[in-house]
Amino acid sequence: MTARSSSRKFGWCVDLVSDNAPEESEFRVAAESMVGHTGRLVTDHQIDSEGRGTSFRAGDLLFSKLRPYLAKSWVANRDGEALGDIHVYRPVDEMCSRYLGYLVLSSFFLEQVNASTYGTKMPRANWDFIKTIEVWAPDFDTQRRIADYLDRETATIDALIEKQRALAGALRERRSAAIEHALQAAADRRLLLKRLVSRVDQGISPDTSSATGLEDIWVLKSGASNDGFFNEEASKPVPESVTVPLGIELHEGDLVVSRASGSPRLVGSAAIVGQLSRRLVLSDKNFRLVPSQNVWVRYLYRALNSQIYREQVLRSISGAEGLANNLPLSKLMNFTVPVPPLEEQREIADHLDRETATIDALIAKAERFIELARERRAALITAAVTGQIEIPTED
Repeated sequence: MTARSSSRKFGWCVDLVSDNAPEESEFRVAAESMVGHTGRLVTDHQIDSEGRGTSFRAGDLLFSKLRPYLAKSWVANRDGEALGDIHVYRPVDEMCSRYLGYLVLSSFFLEQVNASTYGTKMPRANWDFIKTIEVWAPDFDTQRRIADYLDRETATIDALIEKQRALAGALRERRSAAIEHALQAAADRRLLLKRLVSRVDQGISPDTSSATGLEDIWVLKSGASNDGFFNEEASKPVPESVTVPLGIELHEGDLVVSRASGSPRLVGSAAIVGQLSRRLVLSDKNFRLVPSQNVWVRYLYRALNSQIYREQVLRSISGAEGLANNLPLSKLMNFTVPVPPLEEQREIADHLDRETATIDALIAKAERFIELARERRAALITAAVTGQIEIPTED
């Protein structure tokens, strides 16, 4: 059976549920409850929100219409209430809900939905368009067999990803321990960060919706310095119509600190800018710290990746859990870090460069494996729900 001969519009496969919950359900799901690209809910599932949502029942498919590129969906295994920007799809009798759960995670489906969104800051998908998407809808038994196959294959991939994620986490702890040990000798010689910085620069957050990707100047995203590693790919092109202020372009060797992030663990992440292949400017989500003459930039970078520093960040950030967490500059400048004499700073920085080089290479290898595994997972789902691969028959 070919994909073409079994083509159906998505609106034929499901009914859009719009019934408001008559009363607040004990089980409630919002967009932040779902883990993107996985079809799963977050482990710690708690919703603190007022108002009525849409009733759903076991077997319904929940799909977040807000920022659909985040690919947040879930096949319900119990009755409940969907809050906010969530579509509730109820499969018709001919459709397997688990198959549809994979279908809405496929790049084939998501790319079409993303191309149809409206709104710049908070793009949303429209049911009137989604229901017109042509999808592959083979017979129910074939759908079930595809879903069973993808359950097995994605479970294997997910297990490998979790192992690599655990390895990367252990390596980061080892890296942190090395930094703590090296800074221990200077623990009682702490200075305010504002005494160690001669200037702090901050940039702009322009509207990049009209950018083509061919622009000369790109603006950093908040995650460009996550976990102490600078990533120039965490940036967006700046449209030529935007006037970029002088003094915010980045250069190799600059020390960049993240001001905001959706994850408290990443707020305040500091990294040194490496060799650049494009012109980059700061956004308003980044700080550039220009060290004074009494501190080496490579030493300060290490100090801003220490546990002493992280503890101060976590005590100082503002923002509700799950929302953007912000680190005010006034608080950042009043953090303290251990500061030995300049020559000792140089020795510590040199030692840590050698000590962490192997660890950093292993972390990069683990993260690359995770990236490739996710790509493999996504490609497998897309191929299976578009009829591009032969699904093994059951024994």
